[in-house]
Amino acid sequence: MLIKTAKSYDLKESDVTPEDVYLNRRELLKGMGFLGAGALLATASANANAGWFSKDEPIKFKTTPLKYTPDTNPDKLILTPESKVISHNNFYEFGAQKQQPQELAQNFNVNPWQLTIGGACDKPITLDYHDLTSMFPLKERIYRLRCVEAWSMVIPWIGFSLADLLKKVAPNASAKYVLFETLDDPEQMPGQANRRLGGGIAYPYVEGLRLDEAMNPLTLMSVGLYGKTLPPQNGAPIRLVVPWKYGFKSIKSIVSITLVSQQPQTTWHKLAPKEYGFYANVNPEHDHPRWSQASERHITTGGLFARNRIKTLAFNGYGEQVAHLYKGMNLRQFF
Repeated sequence: MLIKTAKSYDLKESDVTPEDVYLNRRELLKGMGFLGAGALLATASANANAGWFSKDEPIKFKTTPLKYTPDTNPDKLILTPESKVISHNNFYEFGAQKQQPQELAQNFNVNPWQLTIGGACDKPITLDYHDLTSMFPLKERIYRLRCVEAWSMVIPWIGFSLADLLKKVAPNASAKYVLFETLDDPEQMPGQANRRLGGGIAYPYVEGLRLDEAMNPLTLMSVGLYGKTLPPQNGAPIRLVVPWKYGFKSIKSIVSITLVSQQPQTTWHKLAPKEYGFYANVNPEHDHPRWSQASERHITTGGLFARNRIKTLAFNGYGEQVAHLYKGMNLRQFF
């Protein structure tokens, strides 16, 4: 018999959602089907908590239910309403303002899709759209998300371990880093075609991790949230989630993963190396040059003027699982 022991980084939905909503949702799932229940819950959340970052408008993009296995966790955190998770996004390919990705990404075509994994490995592969949700068992991971801009959310991601994917391609001895690249398609991504709309950064967007960071059990390849496939503004059809790092490390709409021997030149680090380090570990003791990182505005159910200010945790609260990766490193120098 398999006995699963809860890990400190795991969260179950009942821990982060009010009990009455949690129980009602489960009943609705039984009676109406997952997608209908999820939509009903999102509507209820929007009606109760509307008006912070964007107007509640109909979403054209159709998500579909995913089959997954929930994880469990004893921590007590407040789940960010779905309406805010899908309307407050940094995805400059669809605009630098927070509401623009939701507005401008709804016609983004995610199927067909190809994700290539290669470089310093013995068994390179290419995955298609179907592979992304069928090659590995999907699990739910409810993680804290901390943006470098000092706001945060708690999101129920669905996906699979990046380590499982990398093991499949068999990295060789020269593989020290993992390079990720976003789709390069100015016709579909207006921010890539217009420097003003896209924030003036160079595209395609590139990010990277050390191999040991990529292989850590927390590092997730996400294909969904809130029980459904990712909306385009959240990085459909597949994105990276690295919960102990600032959000810009969690690259969206990935088309290639390449194992390399040298630390890659990543987009934000190349653009402003004094502001955005390669490691980007959440560190309340190392401020951004233009603002403090000691605290964050936690996006919950509050309205426009709700402060919801909380202290920022080292490694975003995941130090038990990841601090050993940086033993002996000066985290002010390697930020």
